[in-house]
This record gives sequence, structure tokens and C-alpha cells, in this order.
Amino acid sequence: MIQLSWLDLTLATGLILIAVGLSHWQRVGLARDIVVGAVRSVVQLVLVGYVILYIFEFDRWYFVMGALGIMVAVATRTAVRRQDKPTRELYGIVGAAMLVGSGLTMVYVGSVIVRADPWYDPRYVIPLFGMIMGNAMNAAALAAERLAAEIDARRAEIEAYLALGATPGRATRDAVRRAIRASMIPMVNSLMVVGIVALPGMMTGQIIAGASPITAVRYQIVVMFMLMAAVTITGTIVPVWYRRCFFTAAQQLR
Repeated sequence: MIQLSWLDLTLATGLILIAVGLSHWQRVGLARDIVVGAVRSVVQLVLVGYVILYIFEFDRWYFVMGALGIMVAVATRTAVRRQDKPTRELYGIVGAAMLVGSGLTMVYVGSVIVRADPWYDPRYVIPLFGMIMGNAMNAAALAAERLAAEIDARRAEIEAYLALGATPGRATRDAVRRAIRASMIPMVNSLMVVGIVALPGMMTGQIIAGASPITAVRYQIVVMFMLMAAVTITGTIVPVWYRRCFFTAAQQLR
């Protein structure tokens, strides 16, 4: 495996400078965000690298669970902050949905497919859960955002349904379906083109590290399937639960 030095990483900043330059040239207003994001990514990744190294060395289940808990908390905060009008209720909904979707998927993968020994083996649990949580976070954010937009756009239609005696669930059925669909489309698209248009990160990393391409492919198939499951579960729970927040106790649209 080719080792990358800190000098190599410094040279890689040239790629960021290209993005900053084009953003500034076209006045899209993202140059500062790109720089801040690049700095944050370097700091966060370096810190995480040392933390994971520490967890690997001590190999204790409570360190692994602590790391997973931090992932859930940060992902929840990030997904909710993407919304135009974040609320306290949404934090609970998104956090619970991601925990259920990612947790069930990780338990299934860890106990039925990978069968790591011990069950909390950080070399498997942390990377796999990180990929699952990252995609679940995006699904939760997309589902919540799309539901709010759909309800706002369909306000007159929903109120007409309610006036005719429909329940809030029936009145928002189409909005919920569109929100679920929106949360799933990116992952479905990835399933369609994986291996042809794009070589995913885990597969690429394993090949670069010297693993057999066939072994890398097998792991990537599992990864794609587990991500699809986590995204679907999370993307379904969020809008089904979140839609209740748009109605009063008297079943009136807020």
C-alpha cells in the first residue's frame, strides 16, 4: 500500500483551491464555506483517527458503544439543523428514527452476515455503523425537509380533506409518500450504477489496501444492501411520525 505523507496531504489542498477559485469566480457565495469545511474535515478526521486507534488498542465494548452514541448524537444534530424550522420534537423524531434504522441494520449485519467475534469488534462495528449512520442521516434530513415542503404546498388540499372528515393521516398520505420516496431515491440511484459509474469508498479502500477485488466486491454488496435497508427504515419512520407535528390536538392543520 502506498503511504501518504503530510506533504502529500498538503499538496491535496490544491484541489480545494480549485473549488474555492471557481466558487469565487462565479460568485456563488460558497468559497468561505468550502475553506471552513475543508479545515473542519481535516481536524475532525485526524482526531477521529487517533480516537479510533485508541479504541482499537483497548478493545472494550463500552468504548465502542460510546463512539456509536456520539455518532448518533452528531448525526441527529446535523440532520435537524438542515431544516428551515428545526424544533425540539424533530430532534427526538430524527434521533429515534436513525437509531432504529441504523441499529436494526447493524445488529442484523453483525450477527447474521459478518458474525464478528467479539460482537463489538471495533474494526468492523465502527466503520460499518459509520457508513450506515451517514446515509441514514441524509435520508432523515431529506424526508423531513420534503414532508414540510409538501405539506406547505398542499395546505389547501389537506384542509379540504380535513373539512370532508378525513383523518390527518389520510389528508397527508400523498405528502408522506413523496417524502419517503425523496429520501430513498439517492440510495436507489446508487444501487443502479454501483460498480459501473462509481466504485464506492469501501471497495476502493480495500483494493488499495491490497485486498482481493472479489473480497472487496462481496463486502461492497453487503454494504449497499445494508445502506438500502437503513435508509428505507429511517426514511419511513421520520415522515410518518413527523407529520403529526403539523396538526393540533384537535386535528387541525397548524
